[in-house]
Amino acid sequence: MARNQHPVGRSSSPDGRRPALERSEGSLTEPFTNNLLSRHRSARVGQMLFLVSTIVGIVVLTALLFNIVNSAFGLAAVQDKVDPTTLVRDAVLIEHQTKEQLVQVLEDNLKPAVFQTLKTGKPFEQRSHKEVYDLVVDRVVQPEVKQTWPLFDSLLHRQQILAGIAQEYPGARVQFLSWIDARFLVTPQSSQVERAGVRTAILGSLWTIALTIAIAFPVGVCAAIYLEEYARDNWVSRLIRTNINNLGGVPSIIYGMLGLAIFVRALQSLTSGTLFGLADPTTANGRTILSAGLTLALLILPVIIINSREAIRAVPGSLREASFGLGATKWQTVWAHVLPSALPGILTGTILAISRAIGETAPLVVIGASTFINKDPSGPFSKFTTLPIQIYQWTARPQAEFRNIAAAAIIVLLVLLLALNATAILLRNRYSRRV
Repeated sequence: MARNQHPVGRSSSPDGRRPALERSEGSLTEPFTNNLLSRHRSARVGQMLFLVSTIVGIVVLTALLFNIVNSAFGLAAVQDKVDPTTLVRDAVLIEHQTKEQLVQVLEDNLKPAVFQTLKTGKPFEQRSHKEVYDLVVDRVVQPEVKQTWPLFDSLLHRQQILAGIAQEYPGARVQFLSWIDARFLVTPQSSQVERAGVRTAILGSLWTIALTIAIAFPVGVCAAIYLEEYARDNWVSRLIRTNINNLGGVPSIIYGMLGLAIFVRALQSLTSGTLFGLADPTTANGRTILSAGLTLALLILPVIIINSREAIRAVPGSLREASFGLGATKWQTVWAHVLPSALPGILTGTILAISRAIGETAPLVVIGASTFINKDPSGPFSKFTTLPIQIYQWTARPQAEFRNIAAAAIIVLLVLLLALNATAILLRNRYSRRV
């Protein structure tokens, strides 16, 4: 006898309609299906928006980099104040003269006071042949850039540019200039675009960022450890955490005003070095590298604390319990287990903070960073300038050539930023492998 093959719990109705139980299950799954489809549509919209924003960001970044490179290289019309052929000695052009002959050219063409200043600053016997030759070019020949053209125009419209130079600047020579070169990196600032460099600004940026990291990193990490591991969960600690989160969004110029009031004025004897007898009390003031480092440390401190807290909170609680189970104290657990595990995340936050600090201009302008200085900083109590300040000062000049060296300085700043970030990333990856 054939047995009924209908599934258990399912009964067929004579009119061919679905059983009541099946209709009930269909009514339950229909809202879930509709919700799932709606979520998929939302996900596709979000993915599309993310893709569009990424493409826009890449396009804008590419346009920015192109504009910088386009301004840092190109043709230039250069005219000498003194014809180099008139400086021939013993039928030898200055390019092939000995160092003694070049010194004689300087002595014959410079004022006695200027020549004596050069000789006193650094004896010619201690200068290389190239240094003396550069002095002849800068002080005697005095090449002047009459007009510049960006890289894109120099490549596509070279013949028109050459014809225009021959007509507008007769006697000028055409050079393809790279405004960023070895001389640009080792030369201090100058009021003449042909002699200007970024050595003083680079040293000022390195001094400032080194002090900023030395102050903000240990203070920020210690504060994060206390808030996450030791502070009780009461209204005081919650108030502190809320204020730290709010301080992360305060405009940087507010920190500059705070640094001006506290570090430059209230603590002037400390930040100027007069408290330690390292500066003249009659001329010293608090507008030094130390004030800049302290101000930027306050600026990035909330960022370091917030990221360090998140990294410490991400460490599994089982790691702490295992350490306590083996008899370790609270501090031993934090120092030997929690902190090493959280260090990669802490360094990630520090990288973000460094990136923000090295590009800041507003707080440094407020506390009195020099817009023109050609003396290298020698310590934390020195007057200073930084690359962002230098770029700001050059872009404000009316001469178009200063915008070319400003673009070159931007490239130097980007390379310096990438180098510092790469160093921090290598340290983070090294500690990640140890964990």
